[in-house]
Amino acid sequence: MIAVIDFGSQYTQLIARRIREMNVYSEIISCRADFTGLARPDVEGIILSGGPGSVYEVDAGAYRPLFALDVPVLGICYGMQLAAQLYGGRVKRSGTREYGLAYLNHGAGPLFLKIPKRISVWMSHGDTVERLPRNARVIARTESTPVAAFRLKEFYGLQFHPEVRHTQYGRQMISNFVFGICHARRSWSMPRFVEEEIARIKTVVGSDKALCGISGGIDSTVAGTIAARALGRNLIGVFVDNGLLRKNEREEVRASLAPVMNLKVIDARARFLARLANVRDAERKRKIIGREFIRIFEREAARISNVRYLVQGTLYPDVIESGQGIGPADIIKSHHNVGGLPRRMKLKIIEPLRMLFKDEVRSIAGYLDLPASFVERKPFPGPGLAVRIVGTVNPTRLEMLRHADQILLEEAAMLKHYASIWQIFAVLLPLGSVGVMGDRRTYDFVCAIRAVESDDGMTADWVRLPHDFLNRVSRRIVNEVKGINRVVFDVTSKPPATIEWE
Repeated sequence: MIAVIDFGSQYTQLIARRIREMNVYSEIISCRADFTGLARPDVEGIILSGGPGSVYEVDAGAYRPLFALDVPVLGICYGMQLAAQLYGGRVKRSGTREYGLAYLNHGAGPLFLKIPKRISVWMSHGDTVERLPRNARVIARTESTPVAAFRLKEFYGLQFHPEVRHTQYGRQMISNFVFGICHARRSWSMPRFVEEEIARIKTVVGSDKALCGISGGIDSTVAGTIAARALGRNLIGVFVDNGLLRKNEREEVRASLAPVMNLKVIDARARFLARLANVRDAERKRKIIGREFIRIFEREAARISNVRYLVQGTLYPDVIESGQGIGPADIIKSHHNVGGLPRRMKLKIIEPLRMLFKDEVRSIAGYLDLPASFVERKPFPGPGLAVRIVGTVNPTRLEMLRHADQILLEEAAMLKHYASIWQIFAVLLPLGSVGVMGDRRTYDFVCAIRAVESDDGMTADWVRLPHDFLNRVSRRIVNEVKGINRVVFDVTSKPPATIEWE
């Protein structure tokens, strides 16, 4: 395997995922772990992730054991700076943070095999290597970063991020490290992952029963299918209508899943809207929703004997952005099913997909022969429309947003490239906008359209939607949705923005 040491980067799981795509097993290990356990024959290489911290804030000597394992090491961003300082180089705090695309020129070497001499790479750092360790040599540079990559024996350092798709030939670099430098073996596959998870759930749950939180999306459906193969009728699916769903979603979920799963539908619309009344802060909304879901699941579990577990479709981006990852990651937003969980719970959580990305889940869905409607469904946040209404949530605003979103999706479904769009949705903004309708002055809400393309949800770019499409959607929303008099289009990528507005 290739061990990835997590220093809290938002991209750490991307590194492991790139490696698994090559059918090589990769495991993420906390930077706070005891590294003596890595001294075993199956560890064929180590990658040090980036991170939000500075090498001045840690004892670099604590990581010396990682470099004494007699395997190649690749340091990315923070990982490169850590190695430079450990080996006697010097890292300086930059006056300005370098963020975004840069153009890299590199020399010959195994890490850049089959890669053009000049490529664009993705930078995201504040500190830089000012002086190299003794006997190290620069193997790549950019106009603003003299040490964009260096090599010292079997250590390779990159100041940029090869794991993100913005870096040209990034996958080739990782492949060069994994196969050309580490000589790793191909032994990892999604079928193997599924079988291991089925066996693990059987062992953990035993003869007890489990609930599975069902949203109707691909994540919870795949998690529930894996759990159902392990537990059979001892798994009970629970779908909660929290009043924050898209139009007709409750009916669609019931029709699709009731024939194939032991499914219970609960109407909790009044309960959720009462808890969210007058709540403006996005983090509070997410945590309130997360707690209410759990309380409902606990109530349902109490009505059934021997229910001790709750299966969730949590993915790794949820974990990372909630600051609940393996390393010391910053909290970007508390996902309702991770950072929004109450501290004390009566049910034990099972998350079969916790270490996977959306595209990996779709791959599993294909392996499980799930209907195309689930595989191709656009992601929808667990907190639902509550995080697509900026500010307070109430029935009037929900109805406006549902109607606007339905119009957008109706029109989007006719686009030739609809299948390639990762997410497309409407957002209701808490802004008053002056307008003129029927020769009268209006002062109504603003609706934003958001459309992104992505491979994994960790990075995303906005979709260049046709102007005639935007024109149709704008006209329909303003004409058909009472209370909205202006439509705007979000042209921000992730990062720096997130996909959702809250």
